[in-house]
Amino acid sequence: MHHEEFLMSYSSSASQASPSPEPAPRCPVGGRAEADPNLDFAGTTPYEDYVQAELLTHSQHLLSDDPGEMAFLVTTQVMELWFTVIVHEWHTAAQALRGDDLPTAIDALRRSTYELEALNAAWKPLARLTPAQFNAYRGALGDGSGFQSAMYRRLEFLLGEKSASMLVPHRGAPREYAELEKALHEPSLWDEVLRLLDRRGYAVPVSVLHRDPTLKYEPNPAVEAAWAEVYAGDPRSELIALGEVLTDVAELVWRWRNDHLVATRRAMGAKMGTGGSSGVAWLEKRARKNVFPELWTARSHV
Repeated sequence: MHHEEFLMSYSSSASQASPSPEPAPRCPVGGRAEADPNLDFAGTTPYEDYVQAELLTHSQHLLSDDPGEMAFLVTTQVMELWFTVIVHEWHTAAQALRGDDLPTAIDALRRSTYELEALNAAWKPLARLTPAQFNAYRGALGDGSGFQSAMYRRLEFLLGEKSASMLVPHRGAPREYAELEKALHEPSLWDEVLRLLDRRGYAVPVSVLHRDPTLKYEPNPAVEAAWAEVYAGDPRSELIALGEVLTDVAELVWRWRNDHLVATRRAMGAKMGTGGSSGVAWLEKRARKNVFPELWTARSHV
């Protein structure tokens, strides 16, 4: 049988074996099929009203002709949004700790680890910049630098990295300044953790519990001993679960700092950073610092 005859024979037998499907019902004039989305809104779409996509996608004001600047600007804006989410989670956790609600605190901290992973992944578009690529639009930054981010500063304050001098760049922005000043005087997330340990019967020094919250937290041997005692206890305890999720947070913050360091080192070497910072040298100093330090050192005594 020729190829064409085979196809005609197959088509004929198939049509006899399988009746033709009924045609799809036609929607009435001016109507729409039941499965189709609604496309007709009196004003803006509910999605736009909720997400404010137009605001987000039209907030890029490029200052150079280099096509790579868009990726740099949008990536930086995405980081700012992740800072905002993480600060929200840590505020939720701190409030829950004040109320002895460990499940809520742990849930918020665990969510923040996923968000920190997404924040850290945001380095990928910038992590392979060559000096020439970065220099193509670096001048557009002027004196701008990431350490001037008010939301990132609130994130650092929550970790116990307090410094009144870091409010100075924000004197010209009343709302940001007020929020940072409030955060400076509030207990950090770590302060709330240590107050919880004290209420649970662990020996946290009075000098730690009633320290000046506007100052940077300094490690304390008695806090280290308290955490060693926690970890030597029931492995199923809520406090160990809290300690482990805090350690996850600390590790991811450390990775963020190191990713920042590596990206900067690749893009500009040891040159002076934007905004007058020492660039890589300043980032190296930051990367050496442990978040929640006694959680790390206590492990040597368990």
